[in-house]
Amino acid sequence: MSLNELHSQYELLPFAYELPTWFTQLRDEAAEKWEALELPKIERAKFHRWPLFDNVIADEEALMNPLTYGAAAALEMEVEEGAKIVHAGNSTIMESLPMDLKEQGIILMDLFEALVEYPELVEQYFGTVIPHQSDKVIAYNTAHLNGGLFIYVPKNIEIKLPIETILMADARYQQAFNKRVLIVVDENSSVDYLERVQAEGEATFSTTIIVEAIVKERARLKYMAIDTLPQNTHAYIKRYARTERDAHIDWAIGEMNDSNVILDLDTYLDGNGSESQVAIVGISSNKQVQAIDSKVVNRGHHTIGNIFQHGVILDRSTLTFNGIGLIENGAKHADAQQESRVLMLSDKARGDANPILLIEEFEVTAGHAASIGQVDEQQLHYLMSRGLTKETAEYLVIRGFLGPVILSMPSQKVRDELMEVIDHKLMSIKADDLND
Repeated sequence: MSLNELHSQYELLPFAYELPTWFTQLRDEAAEKWEALELPKIERAKFHRWPLFDNVIADEEALMNPLTYGAAAALEMEVEEGAKIVHAGNSTIMESLPMDLKEQGIILMDLFEALVEYPELVEQYFGTVIPHQSDKVIAYNTAHLNGGLFIYVPKNIEIKLPIETILMADARYQQAFNKRVLIVVDENSSVDYLERVQAEGEATFSTTIIVEAIVKERARLKYMAIDTLPQNTHAYIKRYARTERDAHIDWAIGEMNDSNVILDLDTYLDGNGSESQVAIVGISSNKQVQAIDSKVVNRGHHTIGNIFQHGVILDRSTLTFNGIGLIENGAKHADAQQESRVLMLSDKARGDANPILLIEEFEVTAGHAASIGQVDEQQLHYLMSRGLTKETAEYLVIRGFLGPVILSMPSQKVRDELMEVIDHKLMSIKADDLND
């Protein structure tokens, strides 16, 4: 796509004519260079032939016919208290920020709107966790960005209720879903953030989602996400964070997609005494391919990074867990621990659990555990001896296998919602057995 063609599509998007010069220059530079850049490298994941880079970023008919499902979801969210935002298709269709949070200076808005209203604040943080042209995915996303969210929590504020968001792809039309989420939690502040990534429609589309989270000194962020993308997309999701001194970030993510997905999760513990806890569950089914690459980089003294991920594989699907703990030179008394376990429900499925520890410093603590296996026949026999069918017994074993990770997640609301999604996905076990 030429720059003129890109500009003509951008003119259809909200706030396009008001975007700051620094952003449009960055976008045009990425547009000229992204195709020549290398794809990011994810161990044991082959995705170089995936159709990740659609050219259509703004379907004119989609803009004239807003996504009604997104509006319905927004209305449902309005019933509950707290801050909420829904980005459906190429537009943010609902923002709800309680007055007391507005008065404290909290910002929750569409990213393009924030680029217009707070250009200097966005510029201060945009691209500070993930360099603008570090690989083909990030450069393409920058060049073809068609929306996103900006969240800023000023100093010394504790938000009691979670900020809830929906990123809803409009798959009624064939258009890329390229989103950027920028979260800044300033010094000594605290917030829980819950993100749902979904889609409505049956058209084929590509997905790239880039998240940058900056957690400043003594701040805390709980980042929770439930991804349920459908079969008609291929997705690359980067979620990266960096922490300052004594900051905490906890990740709690459910990869419950039906699509082929790469989740690329990096945490940079830059500040002394900062910590990160990563909890991920994933289920792959049918012929789906999912690769989850979780990396924690210890840079500061006395930093702690733990990775805890469990996954289940059904049918002919593939699920790869890469757990990477990097303790850099100078990160004295750092601690890096990880556990990756995969449960296989089919002889035709493929699973990988790859623990990787890279230690560049003395006086540190590090450890890992990894396993891949099938359902325990003794457990099945015990349950079936109590009158349960085989498919129901397998269903309960899977729930038990995923349970420890789910229980480690930092929100009862997320645990309950994730269990509902898991139950829905695992119903295929019973359905397949009944059909047989």
